[in-house]
Amino acid sequence: MGEQERMVEAVLFASAEPVSIAELQKRLPEGCDVAEAIVHLRSRYSGRGVHLVRVGNGWAMRTAADLGWLMRTEQVEQRRLSRAAIETLAIIAYHQPVTRAEIEEIRGVTLSRGTIDQLMELGWIRFGRRRMTPGRPLTFVVTDAFLDHFGLETPRDLPGVKELREAGLLDSRGMPGQQNPSDDDEEDPGQTELFED
Repeated sequence: MGEQERMVEAVLFASAEPVSIAELQKRLPEGCDVAEAIVHLRSRYSGRGVHLVRVGNGWAMRTAADLGWLMRTEQVEQRRLSRAAIETLAIIAYHQPVTRAEIEEIRGVTLSRGTIDQLMELGWIRFGRRRMTPGRPLTFVVTDAFLDHFGLETPRDLPGVKELREAGLLDSRGMPGQQNPSDDDEEDPGQTELFED
């Protein structure tokens, strides 16, 4: 019986999924009493860090329930934002309060619900007030968590077009259909107009 227990133990230990009695019977040499080997193994493992447990029609080795906390690990998961999410976040930050239709108009494509959901789960955007226009659409604004993450005191601290160009984040040629900005422009007029009091 000791050798049969060892064989059953080896199969169960190596298997990621529960193994049925029938499967164990196929693997072990003829004449082995799998059911009795399991009874002996269960009693041998009772009170230890690993238990032999029944899972549906099969048997499996599992960590003792009272020691499950030892198996938990916490790690920070870095999630990259999609290009659509980055564009949407930038539009909301620079044009807030902004409606879904306005975001779609600026981006030129339909806004997926998942994009808004992802930004809301991160806590970077929230619903603003409803617009006093037909249909009373909801607006979106950035949150304090967004400001904190990016080291800003207020949305007014967002970099302007000139600063973004200097950092190499914008094409220095300007937007299509517009004249190229001269290097001696003191301030981008569009930046201050975004946040009227």
